[in-house]
Amino acid sequence: MNQHMKRFAALTAGVALATLAGCASTPSTPLPTVPAVDLARYAGAWYEVASLPNRFQKQCVADTQARYRQTGADIEVVNRCRTADGKVDDITGVAKVVPDSGNAKLRVSFFRPFYGDYWILALGGGTDYGWVLVGEPTRKFGWVLSRKPTLAPADLEAALARAEALGYARSAFKATPQTRPLD
Repeated sequence: MNQHMKRFAALTAGVALATLAGCASTPSTPLPTVPAVDLARYAGAWYEVASLPNRFQKQCVADTQARYRQTGADIEVVNRCRTADGKVDDITGVAKVVPDSGNAKLRVSFFRPFYGDYWILALGGGTDYGWVLVGEPTRKFGWVLSRKPTLAPADLEAALARAEALGYARSAFKATPQTRPLD
């Protein structure tokens, strides 16, 4: 199977998994988001510092990052990472704001018409949004992102403590190596 077909198969499987997770029963405790997000400030580069391991990122071994750019009412999402063979894997998608969410809830798709939840659960690091905790209602997916390739230990502690307070298994979050950021 050529590289394009393998990637298509992996993406299709990832989308199916995310879709099924969205259909799974949601924990009885609602998952609150931050009250509001300034999307212009949120735009730009983010580095993955920690995440809950998932199948649709299994090819990523390091240097995972995302870039967000407003394109009218939508947000362009570009995810990149380094694979075990040292190559860069990337994929481009689109995010749409969920109405009446204060821009804190997005629906993201890398393979339309399937969309997954992307909820902003915590923001830290001041007015420039230095770090963010992202998740979704079933609590099966979660990410700690930072504006820099590394995050101060106190900030990582704050993000993981918030995740735990929201019902995530803190110990399930695994560090993401940032060895050679993909600028």
